[in-house]
Amino acid sequence: MKNTLLLGLLLLTCHSFYAQRAVNQYDVIKTAQEWKATLSDLEFYVLREQGTERPFTSPLLKIKEKGTYVCKACNTPLFKSEHKFDSGTGWPSFDREVKGNVGYGIDYKVGYARSEEYCLKCGGHLG
Repeated sequence: MKNTLLLGLLLLTCHSFYAQRAVNQYDVIKTAQEWKATLSDLEFYVLREQGTERPFTSPLLKIKEKGTYVCKACNTPLFKSEHKFDSGTGWPSFDREVKGNVGYGIDYKVGYARSEEYCLKCGGHLG
């Protein structure tokens, strides 16, 4: 009974999170076809389908120039180069975001809770 109750609470939490994301109103709203017309297959997979690119494959890992990292889908400023660091994970990492442009949530798709980041302007999945 206790395990059933815990499982029920977990499922309710998962549903609540996804329902909350679904009703968020973003400034940039496009159909899947419109996104596919402007994004590469990999960009669409990551940004719109919440996929993950393979570690150590992003060209962003090698960029050392000063500047601002923007959302590939809607050009919203997300991170500043001075906050980038090498986490050793194989993905670009930042210790802070541009305030008001990045949202945070919890992703349960793999069976346990993981942190998720997304663009607040278009809902694009960042990691």
